[in-house]
Amino acid sequence: MTDLPRKGPWLGCHPATRILAVLILVAVAGGASKPAAEEVTPRGQREAKDITYGDWRKLCFKPGGAKTLCRTSITGTFETGQTAVRLDLIEREGDRTARLQLFVPVGMYLQAPAKLTVDQGMSYRLPYTWCLSNACIAADVADPKMVKAMESGKTLALEVVDSNLLSLTTSLPLAQFASVHQGVPVRTLEQDIDE
Repeated sequence: MTDLPRKGPWLGCHPATRILAVLILVAVAGGASKPAAEEVTPRGQREAKDITYGDWRKLCFKPGGAKTLCRTSITGTFETGQTAVRLDLIEREGDRTARLQLFVPVGMYLQAPAKLTVDQGMSYRLPYTWCLSNACIAADVADPKMVKAMESGKTLALEVVDSNLLSLTTSLPLAQFASVHQGVPVRTLEQDIDE
């Protein structure tokens, strides 16, 4: 056994014990601090003007004997044809809750959630949940007030923060949203499951 100095409360402890104590202190101190999204303020803002939006569409999926799942979506593309943004409102038949899902290109600052605002009203935040190789997805349960506001609104302002800490904004049209969301789907895809 090695002789450890006995000066100070931690100096006589085994090095692994000291490391564990430091990690616990860091974890406790970190829990008391603000989340990263609140600590970072964008250092500028720019509008994404080169996005062209298509029409709102409603597609439904009926997998085997399960409840029908419907997605009301709008997609914005760059001049190159690459998807710039896609917003989905997803609802399962008979459920009272819906899910709002936003797809944006990779390169966003993921600690700052996406912010959605209907006609300069109340803002809603969507935290990022995962990234794929070509897109990051922000999603959460849709606030029923948000869905009602979208049905009666004119524009949906979207604000995201990119990896350069610049706030990017774009406006999605809502003129067709209510009629498409409440209407029949343009297509229902059925999948029978063979057992």
